[in-house]
Amino acid sequence: MSFLAGKTAVITGASRGIGEATARHLASLDVKVVLAARSHNTINTIAQDIKAHGGTASAFVCDVSNPTPVATLIQHAQDTFASVDLLVNNAGLIDPIARIADSDPDDWGNIVDVNVKGVYHGLRYAIPVMQAQGAGTIINISSGAANAALEGWSHYCASKAAVLRLTGVAQKEYGADGIRVVGLSPGTVATDMQVAIKASGINPVSKLDPSAHISPEWVARTIEWLCKPAADSFLGTDFSLKTDEGRAAVGLPPVS
Repeated sequence: MSFLAGKTAVITGASRGIGEATARHLASLDVKVVLAARSHNTINTIAQDIKAHGGTASAFVCDVSNPTPVATLIQHAQDTFASVDLLVNNAGLIDPIARIADSDPDDWGNIVDVNVKGVYHGLRYAIPVMQAQGAGTIINISSGAANAALEGWSHYCASKAAVLRLTGVAQKEYGADGIRVVGLSPGTVATDMQVAIKASGINPVSKLDPSAHISPEWVARTIEWLCKPAADSFLGTDFSLKTDEGRAAVGLPPVS
């Protein structure tokens, strides 16, 4: 039986890619999963499929850029499954990709609303619940862009750098309360985001062959591993899947 069995996980951006893979993987470990995204039909279909395969799941429509839906999401998880043991702040955007002088301010701001405010809102409303429980893990999906300057990605680099700092501050403020906060930098993952990146033709990431991208299922397995005490040395920082050492810790094949 998995050490996570019986726990409750809330996953944002769960309608596809990393979020969907994580919800399905955790459900296979007997975790009660709450799938959150803006697309009701999609997350409801995934939740129903998880239940059809013996899992426990609930779908909740949520726009993470707005604090009220996120607060209601966390309350829904409590009301439905009695706890919030894991929050995966996965919802994130990168499109439209553009150089700064070509970017639209509203589009740029929307990325910040989802990528930064969305993570803050998750932290803000999950932390008090986890404090009352005396334990909990929050995993913020990060990126190598948090520590890099990539052409056309000013919004993404800036937002992921902000998320990295939110991870560090949250761990410093609430680690003593039994709350574990860690970031995950998975590298390039075979999701719809890579389609947008490829189509942009901007910066070296858009030139990568699709074979270079890892599967969302690998990221889901890493999320499971980050919930273990073995990952405690990474709390408050980003754990990277772009190194042989990181992959070996999780039990994944090496980079090369």
